[in-house]
Amino acid sequence: MTATLVRRLGLWSSIGLVIGITIGGGIFRTPAGIASRVPDPVFMLGVWVLGGIIVMCGALAFAELSASMPETGGMYVYLREGWGRPYGFLYGWAQLVLIRAAALGGISSVFGEYFMRVFGLDPVAHPAWADYIAAGAIVFAGATNIVGVQLGALFAGISTVTKFGALTLLVVASFVLGGGAGASVGHLASTGAAVDAGVFGLALISVMWAYDGFADLTFASGEVKDPQRNLPRAIVIGTVMIITIYLLANAAYLYVNPIDKMATSPLIAADTMGAIFGQAGVSFIAVVVMISTFGSLMGSMLASPRIFFAMADDRLLFAPIAKVHPRWKTPYVAISLACVLGVAMVMTQTFEQLTDTFVLAMWPFYALSVAAIYTLRKSQPNLNRPYRVVGYPVVPAVFIAAAIYLVVNALITDPVWTSITFGVVLLGLPVYYLSFRTNPREEPS
Repeated sequence: MTATLVRRLGLWSSIGLVIGITIGGGIFRTPAGIASRVPDPVFMLGVWVLGGIIVMCGALAFAELSASMPETGGMYVYLREGWGRPYGFLYGWAQLVLIRAAALGGISSVFGEYFMRVFGLDPVAHPAWADYIAAGAIVFAGATNIVGVQLGALFAGISTVTKFGALTLLVVASFVLGGGAGASVGHLASTGAAVDAGVFGLALISVMWAYDGFADLTFASGEVKDPQRNLPRAIVIGTVMIITIYLLANAAYLYVNPIDKMATSPLIAADTMGAIFGQAGVSFIAVVVMISTFGSLMGSMLASPRIFFAMADDRLLFAPIAKVHPRWKTPYVAISLACVLGVAMVMTQTFEQLTDTFVLAMWPFYALSVAAIYTLRKSQPNLNRPYRVVGYPVVPAVFIAAAIYLVVNALITDPVWTSITFGVVLLGLPVYYLSFRTNPREEPS
């Protein structure tokens, strides 16, 4: 490695990044769409429970991978070591042209919309304004993370405390004060409504968008202190906290709002707080969502450019991308590249297009990364593994099966867009074989 990053992130900063990146706009925006697809409270909560189980299996698997290979780049490293350089490159290519730009665009889009709402402006009437605000947020997040990883982590950490605290307040207020707003335990009971299996799968995709981010800390593994100890602990602890608050938040939504009302309320958190506290509650939650999404954007901007940095340093992307700033010791070229791509996506795609693209392009690589545990245990039996996944080999297999289900269900229910997305990803193969197949480090001098 010719370029180095400094290990400055401790355990609590790392846990804060896991929570901060994951809790963005998903828990505030997706419940309405999920309720409309799964119109029975028991099944609706069930899809969140199922998503939590899947994510927990993934977190346990990534804990082993991150502890045994604590290198900058995370999933790229696991794919490269477990399956070979072409798989690592294909993942990086997908991140470059689709995944990360779509994620940054989706997060910043929600920020732009709520920023306008906080100031009394209608993003529906002025969509271009929301896009410009979103693009500005991406640029600001990138510049902040170039100045220093600790500053970016501080922003993410502050927002993590804010949004986790706000969700906790929403849960407590709903169950303690919700009675005066028409809350009822009966809202949590089954309605007997029919639930289609294919539509349930689509709802699960939305749930996984809300849960996504549990593995993003691994991208910045090269900057975590005592990584073999702190990485697995941060991933597991952060994921448990996220699953817990998500389930409680959805139960609180349903306790205050019947599921048919929830299905027609894209701002369910605001409606819930409004029912209890009036307009003050609506304004409060709008500010929280704005802070939440911005914090998620900051955390994502901190973690994701490390993929490009690791690939360039490994001669699988152009060398300048691996440059570290001489003063701030951050991968400033990689961060700048992520900014440009994120701005391009947010200015040309809708929120729905961005989130669909992200999930479809990302989950096959999640499955391959977790599957690398099996290949690595055979090919590198002596690899130092300070943590071994609990429940091996079943736990990784559960996660892989869930990822396969999501992809197959998407191919069946939306074959055109799914095929286009996979086609763009697979275009990376000819790029690899034409430009990056030979590793310069392996060429004779």
